[in-house]
Amino acid sequence: MGNEVEDAVDVRLGARLAELRAERGWSLGELAERSGVSRSTLSRAERAETSPTASLLNRLCGVYGRTMSQLLSEVEGEPVLLVRAADQAIWEDEASGFVRRSVSPPHTGMRGELVEGRLAAGADIAYDRPPVPGLEQHIWVLDGALAVTAQDVEHRLEAGDCLRLRVWGPTRFRCPGPEGVRYALAVVRP
Repeated sequence: MGNEVEDAVDVRLGARLAELRAERGWSLGELAERSGVSRSTLSRAERAETSPTASLLNRLCGVYGRTMSQLLSEVEGEPVLLVRAADQAIWEDEASGFVRRSVSPPHTGMRGELVEGRLAAGADIAYDRPPVPGLEQHIWVLDGALAVTAQDVEHRLEAGDCLRLRVWGPTRFRCPGPEGVRYALAVVRP
């Protein structure tokens, strides 16, 4: 993904984050209290001075009651029924080695979505809360290995394994290596 495209997504994403905060009439300070994210980090994300991390977006999605796919689809445009592989939205968190492809055509009115995740060997992402409490997830490892921790239990998944869970608290996705992992994530809002 070229820098120009990434920058355009970050600008639209920052503008949408600012809109969501304004719709609720919150100051940056109020959002910082609700999300546990510093005002300066929130301000930089809204002004697209920095690309938000997966963890930051997860916290904001939790505050705004959205999944990450919903939030990202809100900056993509009108919903479609079919999205070709070449047109599927890809978002990358370079800091954590996480690449996220929105496989399902985005649609805010639907409860389910399909995402492809890729983690580099050694990558480790911790989410302190689900974006929506009670979110149902089906994690199917396509290539490599993935360790998923939920409710203080670590599940080690190899290629072909599938884990289904309902997310109420912190989760962690870790790629133990030696190579990266590619997995399908089916998400269903309660």
